[in-house]
Order: sequence, then structure tokens, then C-alpha cells
Amino acid sequence: MEELPVDTAQEQESPSELLVGTRERIVRAASQLMQRHGYDGTGIKQISVTANATAGSVYHFFPGGKQELAVAVIRSGEQEFIDELGAVMRAESDPAEALRIFTALLADGLHASGWHSGCPVAATALGASSRLPDIQVAAAEALAHWHEVVFERLKEAGIDEEEARGLAHTVISTLEGAELAAQLSRSREPLDLAGKHLARLVDGALRVGPAPVGGGEGDGGARGAAHRHHP
Repeated sequence: MEELPVDTAQEQESPSELLVGTRERIVRAASQLMQRHGYDGTGIKQISVTANATAGSVYHFFPGGKQELAVAVIRSGEQEFIDELGAVMRAESDPAEALRIFTALLADGLHASGWHSGCPVAATALGASSRLPDIQVAAAEALAHWHEVVFERLKEAGIDEEEARGLAHTVISTLEGAELAAQLSRSREPLDLAGKHLARLVDGALRVGPAPVGGGEGDGGARGAAHRHHP
């Protein structure tokens, strides 16, 4: 069982800092274990040992037990994904290229983990969401928030709002599926191919551009030429 490193600086931390650190270690340990063993295959004792904490500490922070902790894992994974995707989207002016880069980063991280650390949201929710509503709601909200990040960036880039919404759903669904396929096949190819084809889809939508209000059916060629983002 993989154990997280003990923070040697804890002796110099205030009591409040120690409490925050312990809670974060517990969530991180639960995330690692649930990514590897799923919700049902992970126990409180495993989590406490991996987090270098007591079972009492786990219940202190999560009185609802493993189910409450799983929701915290999903929330943490949701925010981590938003932070990483948002950083790439902000750094790249071209959203198509940003998606290609992001999928490559996902592939790099998965490979570096020995194909263990996939999506913590999917790994935690699968097999548990059908019987545990809190987990299902948390996972659904995470997907909705990821979709919103992509949608806003595509809309900002000039893609028609309706097209951007549908495309954002395609992006998130493709990323989730490709990450799982990469993990199961122990190959980065599914993610690399997903990045390549998602970039093509976004680039195609950028080339079409939004239709002007009141545009007629016969001006499609001129409209497309007027809104091309790439020569």
C-alpha cells in the first residue's frame, strides 16, 4: 500500500495549520486509494494508514464516514481539473491547441502514475453513484462545472453559443472516455488521439464562426469567410 510522506514541518505548524494539513492528507489519501480500488474497495482503515492519521481523525473531519469523504474527493478532483484546464486555456490563445496540450498533460500524468491515477471523480463515483445520491450529485455537478469552463472559453473565442455548448459536452465526454481507455490499455494513444481530433473539431468551429443576426440563407459563403480566425 502506498503511503503519503509525513510532513516533517508539522512540529512548527500552529494547531489550526495541523488540522488543515490532516484533512488534506486524508482527502488526498482517499483519492489515491479510490482511484486504484474504487469506492467499495477502499476502507477507512486503509485511508487513515495511508494519510498517516488515525481513524478517529477521519471521522472527526468526516462524521458521515466514507460517503462524506468520497464527496470531498470528488470536489477536490473537480477543482484540480478546473485549475489545470483553466491554466492551459488561459495560457493558449487558440482553444484548439489548448485542448491538444491538455490531453497530452493528462497522458503524461497517467503514464507517470503507472496508469493508476485516472480521473478521481469517475473512479470514486462509478459503482457507488447509483445507490448513494450524494455521490451522484457531486459527480454530476463536477461534470457540469467542467463543461462550463470549456463552454465559456469556446464562446469567448468566437464560437456560436449553441455550438459552443454542444462542443463543450463533446470535449468533456471525450476526455473522460479517453482517459479511461488510456488507463485500461496502459497506453497514452487514446488521449493523444482524442486531443488531435478535439482540436480539429474546435478549429472547424472557429473557422465557421458565429452567424450574424438576420443573416440569410444565401450568404453562407460570405459569412464563413468574414469570420475565419485562421488564414
